[in-house]
Amino acid sequence: MNIRRFFANFIFIIISFILQTTVFRVLDFGGIAPNLMMIVVASLGFIKGDTTGLITGFFSGLLVDIFFGTYLGFFALIYMYLGFIVGKFHEVFFSQNIAIPIVFITIADFLFGFVCYVLMFLFRTRFNIGYYMVNVIIPEMVYTALVAIFYYPVILSVNNRIDEIEQRSAKKFV
Repeated sequence: MNIRRFFANFIFIIISFILQTTVFRVLDFGGIAPNLMMIVVASLGFIKGDTTGLITGFFSGLLVDIFFGTYLGFFALIYMYLGFIVGKFHEVFFSQNIAIPIVFITIADFLFGFVCYVLMFLFRTRFNIGYYMVNVIIPEMVYTALVAIFYYPVILSVNNRIDEIEQRSAKKFV
């Protein structure tokens, strides 16, 4: 990973975190806001592979843990695993098609919500999964998918631009 890609990924993480915690908290629907961090983690994992998804997921989750988590590393672990799993599909599917990454982002957000429910509520004997599913997980999943339709192409175009720059600079040395 070169310095341009690292800097671009870092900027995506910071901008997504700021937007998720400020702008989209104001634009929430019924207390539900989109998970922009999941969009970035799943997108970068899907575009560049499992290692990038794992690293991006770890640092995104760590940022969420530092500011909003009760336990340090809880969200970092969840985002890291989801970024790694989505990154495994990097070589199987074509990242230029927008429908497939949106489906993976939606599934990753659903898994994120479900894992958070299991680890934060189910182990505390709060068994009302139907209420949590209908009022939190599914609305957040839909809202995240709608935002991802517009945000994923931006991430993809920046990564394609960095790939072009890398290829041009590699041709200079050959």
